[in-house]
Amino acid sequence: MGTDIYGFIECRWDRWLDEDDRSWDAAIDLAHLYNGRSYDAFGCLFGVRDDTFRPLAPARGLPPDTSPHARSHFDCCSRSASWITWAELLTADWDEVAAEVDACVHEYRRNPDGVWELYGRNTSLTRFAELSGLTAPHDVYRAGRTQPEGTEWRDGDRLFRVGRLRRKDAVPESDWGAVWAVMRTLASLHGDDGVRLVVWFDG
Repeated sequence: MGTDIYGFIECRWDRWLDEDDRSWDAAIDLAHLYNGRSYDAFGCLFGVRDDTFRPLAPARGLPPDTSPHARSHFDCCSRSASWITWAELLTADWDEVAAEVDACVHEYRRNPDGVWELYGRNTSLTRFAELSGLTAPHDVYRAGRTQPEGTEWRDGDRLFRVGRLRRKDAVPESDWGAVWAVMRTLASLHGDDGVRLVVWFDG
């Protein structure tokens, strides 16, 4: 059974209010912004289903001051609840490189400036198999386990390479950009410590 993520972005007023008035409110359901299932991201952020990177916020549980709305949606059977503030996300080293070579082959494509940019992992595998000469499905899907790090296969304006993920590759802007955009906007009003992502998982 797969694992899915649920949660809310919460915010609170950190300015002009007494401490007792600084209660957290649920701003938006995560499901409106992210509807994927990426174990790379789950592991990188919260230590769930993947250990490629040291998680930024592993198993913190629900905050004791979780907003009533978010708490009402939390299933007691859910597991691995955690949370992370926008301030913490801002200070994360998104260029950190994984300790181990990625099992998946990386596909790069040239951007308009001619620079190679990561396009995907284990994408265009039919073409990759033709270029690499690998035939066994396990070798194609897990080329990073059988081919030396740095091995490359050029294919015109795209490139296949065995290498390591960066933290930002595990949590790509294409998937999480909407989440970060909402948190960034709320932080401009509530402060970086006044916005957080509260999550939990099933499966």
